[in-house]
Amino acid sequence: MKKLFYFAPLFIVAAACQNANSGESGDSLKDSTQVETKVVEKLKGSLEQVWETDTSLTTNESVFYNELDGLFYVSCINGQPLEKDNNGYIAQLNANGQIAKLKWAEGLSAPKGMAQLNGKLYVTDIDRLVAISLEDPSSQENYPVEGAQFLNDVTVLNEVVYFTDMQTGKIHQLKNNQVETLRTGHENVNGVAAADGKLYALDGKGLHEIPLDGGTPKTINSTLTGGDGLIHISDSTFVASRWQGEIWILRGQESFKMLDSKAKNIQTADIGYLPTKKLILVPRFFSNKVTAMRLQY
Repeated sequence: MKKLFYFAPLFIVAAACQNANSGESGDSLKDSTQVETKVVEKLKGSLEQVWETDTSLTTNESVFYNELDGLFYVSCINGQPLEKDNNGYIAQLNANGQIAKLKWAEGLSAPKGMAQLNGKLYVTDIDRLVAISLEDPSSQENYPVEGAQFLNDVTVLNEVVYFTDMQTGKIHQLKNNQVETLRTGHENVNGVAAADGKLYALDGKGLHEIPLDGGTPKTINSTLTGGDGLIHISDSTFVASRWQGEIWILRGQESFKMLDSKAKNIQTADIGYLPTKKLILVPRFFSNKVTAMRLQY
């Protein structure tokens, strides 16, 4: 495998605010009020390419890091995103980006988001959620979702599997082996992430904290609209992608674009994350490869 390296520039934006007293001396200097110089450093971030796979991962949409076996799982549509052709598959990559098994799990049509719970890999597949045994990928359970049109991202929180439908604007949950609709009205909802007992989602209006009790969502960032992949990094910091070729770092209403490959027509779909190495795993969709980039912020 040929390794390619490039460095994205590190952008630093700093604002300094300083108040100084006029040039006084003696007692007048002692009586003057001293104002401490304060420097406010705004959000920044960069991505450095570490490795890239070959182009055998056909139409890959999502990457999921499984900490149980140290492998990356890649969902490959291998066709059209809404076509029920049974050509889709899940590939396995090792920590260096080498393909461990190209078609680890088969029999899917257009697999997208993934998450792991209790020895099973949960994958969305157009209008169903599929639970694949990590020990025996031929063992699969299907959970049809009534009215589903474009199931997309998946996450797990408190033993519940949450997943989105971008076309219907719904967030569903699989709880006690039953599919239920948690939320409606989230136009173009896609990426979801769970952290610190909270659920987060990207939709057409930005990044939101999603209440689990039917309450009103809290808008965290309104800049990143129409986002795809969502990763919680630490505290209030997130990394999000837009499918067309953008990767952003977010903290509250602050946002900074770290990557833009739209001009090269190279997509950035449902990104994954390896926290111990701070690696962002970027599915390149029509380019049929995955790129690993080290995050610095």
